[in-house]
Amino acid sequence: MIKITDHISIDESDFQLEFVRGSGPGGQNINKVSSAVQLRFDTYTHSLPEEVRLRLSRLSKKQINQEGMLIIEASRFRSQEQNRGDAIRRLIALLRRAAEKPKSRRKTQAPLEARMRRLQTKRQLGEKKRLRNRVYEEL
Repeated sequence: MIKITDHISIDESDFQLEFVRGSGPGGQNINKVSSAVQLRFDTYTHSLPEEVRLRLSRLSKKQINQEGMLIIEASRFRSQEQNRGDAIRRLIALLRRAAEKPKSRRKTQAPLEARMRRLQTKRQLGEKKRLRNRVYEEL
């Protein structure tokens, strides 16, 4: 069991790891060894709370396909084991971010001085624009 928060934990059977050939540096090693990792985590079948699942889909909408499968690709390292650990760490970090409840925003009012300063600036800009107009002489 991998502990995400005090209330949420996932089992290693909840995600699948697929080893594929990576791209990038590595020379002939890249052509021979499947060291890159694709981690697949089904957000719908797992027992994630609904609010966490919704925040997770908002956080990683580009990584979740239409079936609700979160796909994390890890190929930073040359070794399969390091990439596996990297993918799992990234999944845990993503789930922890999704588990955090967003801070509720309290609506506040701008101070009187700030409102007066804004109105004064508007008056000055309006006066500047008014002075740009043509001046007509009366006959």
